[in-house]
Amino acid sequence: MEPFTCFMVSTDSAVPAQLDVENSRSYIDELYSEENCKCQEAIVCLKNAVIGSNKKKGSIISQGIVPRLIGLLCNANKPLQLRIDAGIVLGSLAKGTESQVHSLMRFNTVEVLIAIVFDPCTDERLMETCLGALQTIVQYPFAPLDLIHSDINNIKRLIQIAAPKSSFSCQAYVVNIFVPLCHSSHQQKNLCQAEVIPFLARLMISDNTTLQVPALKCLAAMCFTNKSVSNVVHSTYHAERSILDILTALLSRTRDVQVQLSASRCLTYLHRSGALPAEDYRIVYKTLPCLARLCSDEFDEDTRATAAETLAYLAEIDSELQRLAAISNHLIASLANLVKCPSVLSRQGAFRCFASLAANDEEIRKRIIEMEGLMEEVLSGLKDCCPEVRLSAVRCLHSLSRSVQLLRTTFQDHSVWRPLMNLLVGDPSLELQTVVTSTICNLLLEFSPAKEPMLESGAVEMLCELTKHVDPALRLNGSWALMNMAFQAEQHVKTKIINKLGMDRIFQLLGDRDERVIMKTLGLLRNLLSKTLHIETIMSEHSSEVLRAVSLVLDDPHPPEVKEQALIIISNITAGAREKDYVLQDEKIVKKIRDFLVANDNKLQMGAVFVVRNLLDKSSRRQILRKWGFLDNLEQLLRMTPRDSQFYEDIRHEILRFDYSEDH
Repeated sequence: MEPFTCFMVSTDSAVPAQLDVENSRSYIDELYSEENCKCQEAIVCLKNAVIGSNKKKGSIISQGIVPRLIGLLCNANKPLQLRIDAGIVLGSLAKGTESQVHSLMRFNTVEVLIAIVFDPCTDERLMETCLGALQTIVQYPFAPLDLIHSDINNIKRLIQIAAPKSSFSCQAYVVNIFVPLCHSSHQQKNLCQAEVIPFLARLMISDNTTLQVPALKCLAAMCFTNKSVSNVVHSTYHAERSILDILTALLSRTRDVQVQLSASRCLTYLHRSGALPAEDYRIVYKTLPCLARLCSDEFDEDTRATAAETLAYLAEIDSELQRLAAISNHLIASLANLVKCPSVLSRQGAFRCFASLAANDEEIRKRIIEMEGLMEEVLSGLKDCCPEVRLSAVRCLHSLSRSVQLLRTTFQDHSVWRPLMNLLVGDPSLELQTVVTSTICNLLLEFSPAKEPMLESGAVEMLCELTKHVDPALRLNGSWALMNMAFQAEQHVKTKIINKLGMDRIFQLLGDRDERVIMKTLGLLRNLLSKTLHIETIMSEHSSEVLRAVSLVLDDPHPPEVKEQALIIISNITAGAREKDYVLQDEKIVKKIRDFLVANDNKLQMGAVFVVRNLLDKSSRRQILRKWGFLDNLEQLLRMTPRDSQFYEDIRHEILRFDYSEDH
């Protein structure tokens, strides 16, 4: 909003409200007059001319008038009203386009405004004007917020300026200035240390929405993904009431809708930061129902969209909250209506909330997909011109793709795989690529009908390229999808994967910095080396590379669950390779297996016993294994194992097999 004083007209002469600045050179000249009266008349004309007109704002800036305005504002020898009007014009210019605000930055406007605001001798009306301009500028992402954060006393000074006895405008401006100052963890903690939380609590109980809403927004921003600040909020009291109780009271239906929504966001962020458990009554019986109610059609579109987005975040990682939300206040029907609204925020919020609700529960997925026309809306969202809508639509598909039934029916009927693969063409964001490829991982599961057409459309090549990506999440999804593709696949598919990926790339993936990538690559090898015929074919061509890859994993300092996967691959080879004892010919691997029998880890012990079981299937191997000390280590392992366990019986059985003759 423009300051109310913007339309003041000089009493000496009437000035047209929409003066054509571009054609009034004399008027511009008078702005530089040393006669205060003439300068005052000129600046009032200027003030009235630029209100609501970005074109005239741009003209003023391009004519180099900003330095003169700053000079008038800073000059303590000029009349107070002249200085105030100069500040009002600067505040009005700050409401222009981004490029116009960038131009203001070049003249150190923020530094000037801060200096006047923090000057204890500044008149209150001038201070209000400068605070208003400062409030406008700091909302931009490129604003120099460090000028305030550089000294914690700056924040404390702003709190003092907005003391209870100060004007309503000062308090409103200060709390709005604080809202964008919470972007980073450092900024959040800085505000916390400056005692901003008690200041916000005071405004929250003011019963004035103009103060309450920005105070709640600031508190929410301070708590967002910040556990330490959230813990402080959790333990803070004001006027003998905890902030948690204050927030809960603000969820009442009798409160202003924006107050309810903002308080819900505070409690949501407190929960997600770890300060409030999911089962806390404030979350289950207050916050969640409030957000579900605010998603209904009786509220305006922006409120519904924000409520849906917040509810999605609240329930994102908790299956019980997802279940409760899905049965609250006809939420699924409300979201189905919201997703049909034209605004970006509405579609984005609805898709994201659907994604959250459908993350874990098959019954919820079924209820969502049964909403008339929903799948068409999701597919339309994939083509939306707004990247945020596309991302939210893919998130929705990702959650729905966890359903075996939907993969076989709805996803197949709509050929969902095709627009998903199309999204990877061009230069999509990393976040979008990650969610798309996570969904593709599910579409490539063995029971999915989309697997064959995706193979024919170049999925192998696309995924192999993905494993080379610099981003670890995309390398993970590439190796994960290839692992799914190789599960119970035909020989020609496995051969294509090996040929396109290459053993060199497999070696690189097994040496990846991300342990999850290593695990999925081992899973890929495990699926490739299944079925006797496939094992024989692959090992006949790649035995040395495969064994070297497995040996690499066994040698490196990986946790037991990683090495366990390598042992399963070795076990598959020993079981499936009939023509040649590939494993026994690698003395290094054999000794590793023998040593794992008596390792101080149950996973390694069990994996090694599993390998021994398959090795002993051929009687010709038994003497070799006895010679290398396998029997001794099995007997030692037997002594280490509780007698009442199934593992004890498994070990005992393998020991007995050493004594079988070939005739047995």
